[in-house]
Amino acid sequence: MIAKFDQNLDAYHTQYGETEVRVGFINPFIEALGWDVTNKTGIAEAYKDVIHEAAVKVGGATKAPDYSFRIGGTKKFFLEAKKPSVGIKDDTGPAYQLRRYAWSAKLPLSILTNFAEFAVYDCHAPPKENDKASTDRVLYFTYKEYASRWEEITAVFSKDAVLHGSFDKFAESGKRKRGTSQVDAAFLDEIEGLRDALARNLTLRT
Repeated sequence: MIAKFDQNLDAYHTQYGETEVRVGFINPFIEALGWDVTNKTGIAEAYKDVIHEAAVKVGGATKAPDYSFRIGGTKKFFLEAKKPSVGIKDDTGPAYQLRRYAWSAKLPLSILTNFAEFAVYDCHAPPKENDKASTDRVLYFTYKEYASRWEEITAVFSKDAVLHGSFDKFAESGKRKRGTSQVDAAFLDEIEGLRDALARNLTLRT
């Protein structure tokens, strides 16, 4: 998937819309994290893993984040998707939109991605329209780093990680790291601890 994206990057950047990137790349990415994106298991609507464009009240209006991830019907985090031509690192609009959605829904963390770029935001604080794109961003990297940093992603955002409490632990630790635009040593230590704890839990289950 990464090689395919890299090989056709120019075409995707100029021709792909949000729907195409969601179907072709973001959905498979989410499925690789263990989430049932299209409800293949056929469970009841109230307990589906992922809700597409679920309604959330934002400033008195009803908005619809692209993906809402849930455990037992309880929302844990949002993912907002953009087409590849929309910048993630420096464009303030998408970051403000995501943070506003998540803060309004009282969610601690959420993801912004166009697949080419991937960003995680701490959403404990109310966003301001003139905030920089890096404000309250706790993680950022590009698709070229997915393979090398996959364990970091799964340690927090895989379904197993959420079920075992790693997401909640990381969200709580994020309160102490708001405003960073790069992963620092403290962040890596936190990820390493969560990854080890998740591995131990999975070992005990087998």
